[in-house]
Amino acid sequence: MSAEGSRHNACINRLSALLANRLGDAAILSVQNSIRTDQYSEPEPDVAVLRPREDYYETALPSPADVLLLMEVADTSLAYDRGLKLPLYARAGIPEVWIVDLTNEVIEQHAYPADGAYRSVRHVARGQTITPSAMPSLAIAVDAVLG
Repeated sequence: MSAEGSRHNACINRLSALLANRLGDAAILSVQNSIRTDQYSEPEPDVAVLRPREDYYETALPSPADVLLLMEVADTSLAYDRGLKLPLYARAGIPEVWIVDLTNEVIEQHAYPADGAYRSVRHVARGQTITPSAMPSLAIAVDAVLG
């Protein structure tokens, strides 16, 4: 894959700042770090919101059971994120994945994995808010994510 540009990086930085300020000790924010989906796969999502753990995952990588929410920021990587990473996450049972589509300025909210796919897909656009299923009090403005 080609290197990501400044818009991609800025979006990850915005997500990091937004989530770090809002989550506090309720979750661990992991940016571009590995998670272990199975014995052969350790993808590195752009942002992962993980269940709190005292050791901050020092003794083992997070597993799907540890993940509250994954986010992939897509500019040039949209086909890869949708075609390869999203099915991988669904097969692993990751409960919710957001794809931040920078080109179309929308966040795709994928939830409720079953049989290698997500049963619920919602597109949330500028002017709207998006709320993670596992954290219903955490409403985030799409405009704040897209900049």
